[in-house]
Amino acid sequence: MTKSELIQRLAERNPHLYMRDIEKIVDTVFNEITEAMVKGDRVELRGFGAFSVKEREARTGRNPRTGSSVFVEAKRLPFFKTGKALRERLNGLEVSEGADDTYEDEAAPSGSFGR
Repeated sequence: MTKSELIQRLAERNPHLYMRDIEKIVDTVFNEITEAMVKGDRVELRGFGAFSVKEREARTGRNPRTGSSVFVEAKRLPFFKTGKALRERLNGLEVSEGADDTYEDEAAPSGSFGR
């Protein structure tokens, strides 16, 4: 689904809202998630998943064609971890009670935004 398809679907389900308002809402949500990640914050949407930023150290890599060493700069990459409720729904399982706030390999933050 593309962003424009998402906006269209939201407009169909909410005929009382203007299309321009829906576009502004979707843009605002995406911008807030992006800005939080730029600051290094984690964004958790209970029952859906969590967006975070992974830091990659600078390293020496290899050019696969020539085999020569190549310097790879440090970088930050976006990372998404699905929530348990989403994983269960994708696998055709009934969503268990409390599944929306369970993350197996990391502690859930106390607020909506946090590290």
